[in-house]
Amino acid sequence: MFKIKTLNFSTLFQFFFVMLLISSGEIHSQTFTDSNLPIVVINTDLDPNTNLPLEILDDPKILAAMKIINRPDGSRNFLTDVNTAEYLNYDGRIGIELRGSTSQLLPKKPYGLTTLKADNKSNNNVSILGMPAENDWVLNSFAYDPSFMRDFLSYNLARQIGDYASRTVYCEVVINGEYLGLYAMQEKLKTNSERINILKISSSDVSLPNVTGGYITKADKTTGGDPIAWSMFSTAGWVDFIHELPKPTAVTPEQNTYIHNEFLKLESSATNPDFIAGYPSVIDVPSFVDFMLLNEFASNVDSYQYSTYFHKDRNGKLRAGPIWDFNLTYGNDLFEWGYDRSKSDVWQFANGDNVGPRFWSDLFTDSNFKCYLSKRWNELSQTGMPFNYSSLEQNIDNTVSYITEAKNRDNIKWGALRDFTTEIAGIKTYLSARISWITSNLGSFSSCSAVQVPSLVINKINYNPAISTGFSVSDDLEFIEIVNTGNTTVDLTGVYLKELGITYQFPASSIVLAGASIFLASNTVTFQNKYGIPASGQFTRNLSNSSQKLVLADGFGNTIDSVEYSDASPWVTEADGNGSYLKLISTDLDNSLASSWIAKNDTSLSTSSFLKSAVIEVYPNPVTNVLTVHTSKPIAGIKIYSVLGILLDDMKQKSENTQVDLSKYTNGVYFIAVYDENGSVTQKIIKQ
Repeated sequence: MFKIKTLNFSTLFQFFFVMLLISSGEIHSQTFTDSNLPIVVINTDLDPNTNLPLEILDDPKILAAMKIINRPDGSRNFLTDVNTAEYLNYDGRIGIELRGSTSQLLPKKPYGLTTLKADNKSNNNVSILGMPAENDWVLNSFAYDPSFMRDFLSYNLARQIGDYASRTVYCEVVINGEYLGLYAMQEKLKTNSERINILKISSSDVSLPNVTGGYITKADKTTGGDPIAWSMFSTAGWVDFIHELPKPTAVTPEQNTYIHNEFLKLESSATNPDFIAGYPSVIDVPSFVDFMLLNEFASNVDSYQYSTYFHKDRNGKLRAGPIWDFNLTYGNDLFEWGYDRSKSDVWQFANGDNVGPRFWSDLFTDSNFKCYLSKRWNELSQTGMPFNYSSLEQNIDNTVSYITEAKNRDNIKWGALRDFTTEIAGIKTYLSARISWITSNLGSFSSCSAVQVPSLVINKINYNPAISTGFSVSDDLEFIEIVNTGNTTVDLTGVYLKELGITYQFPASSIVLAGASIFLASNTVTFQNKYGIPASGQFTRNLSNSSQKLVLADGFGNTIDSVEYSDASPWVTEADGNGSYLKLISTDLDNSLASSWIAKNDTSLSTSSFLKSAVIEVYPNPVTNVLTVHTSKPIAGIKIYSVLGILLDDMKQKSENTQVDLSKYTNGVYFIAVYDENGSVTQKIIKQ
């Protein structure tokens, strides 16, 4: 959204809106009966003095009733179904207010709303139009955007490349009986496991480690009286920063100092790629890369200066995003005010206007950061990828087809700011030119195209431990094992868990020996008391009891290993609260596959007595038909797994000498696990 740089613009506003109405035509009322989109019907409570509907104000929220008509089968929605329960996606109470800065002065208003319980006070976390349950929502009016889709396309693009952005659903809105046109119901940016997945900091979190997060901070123009927390230098002036979490009225001096210092660290280190003292130790590099690409690709004239969000989890790195407010993008600007800044051939961080803090241009100048920027752009602009022109064109055409009917009604109501067909053609022309220009101006990524990452494998995951005598808190028993499968010692400096939800970064100069393993625990004291061995570190927050993605990455965010486990089939469910944990069958297997994991119940985690004392010989290897397994002590059995981790056979054997007939198996790689009641050892064999 465009932000006014000075305060006294009331005359200019009045002139602009008069000219807008003259150019767009008179605002018309109309009869609205049905739509291919969901229909949002809001009726504010009556004023007890006038018995008229309460006016929606900028602040505070007023009470209202909201119904959302959305037939579950996706068929057409009718306003006459406003009292048909099976067609109502939501039917309840809300608090509603105007939102935005200059946009709320337009005839068509944007709104913010909170879903409430029947007591009109308690927040009501509900799923609206398929979006995850929450209570804070936005009705986006598409201010200054004659295409009705710039936010919609940008937020979807961000999610397609793996980042969180506000989920957005088109709808048509009726308030107090008046048809108001085409809107988007979307998520307000806030902390939540399904939105910005960070811990919510409280007023008591004023010392380490709690003071380290979580924070949501934005570079923006202050609205609603929110105080400026601090300002940072820009070549085009000063950039103001405002607290979003904690709220400006709740932030403590300790919290303000801490998060301000994180931005100062970034400012001072933005040209230093060192893992210990440089920007990789301060920021999550991939989030900054994606944020710059999304804003630069769209040529967002407000980027870096306004509506620019950052977030930081407890003990985690500073992250850029989520993106927000992309109405002045893809060649669009406030042309009526003489602005024309969203060009296809400029970098917005160096456009001389809203350039943001200098750390953006410093990062771009650093050859390492720019290499990753170029590498990511090349990846995302390939055929079939989100930034590829053909993919974008198809998304635009699909969106045009979906909203045209509602757009036409909106234009009758408010008047068209510009011709829709010409506007869509202009976006496509812009995209084609922008893709070509960025590709030509980002430079080579050869130096970071094939980064060597260490041979570290996530080997064990205890995500929902069972409690037992003396260990009554399940969350305190969680752990992750990481194995160095290489033949050299690995320096763990810069290595961290990249996905939000669980946080850990290895201290500088940490190592793991060749062939050795290390444990990260949710509570290192509890871990040692239970298992008798020390954990190498303690992660922040807890593993999900249902599903979570774990990504081990180096200081620049290059993925070392990645696992997304689940408590549902095809993953083994015995590891879900039943006293077992997930264990990789063999570190040679692909641990992203559920079939590569088994449930293991082992109260020691140390090398078992069988593994310690047994001498195992497997020969010949490679093998043609018959494999001999010789052990120095009796075993319980031998399991045979495919290269994909599928159990092919479980031979119950008690002999120290066993012959395994492999003649029925096709040539290839297999794994055999020799086991007794205390443990097992897995070896790779090749059948030829």
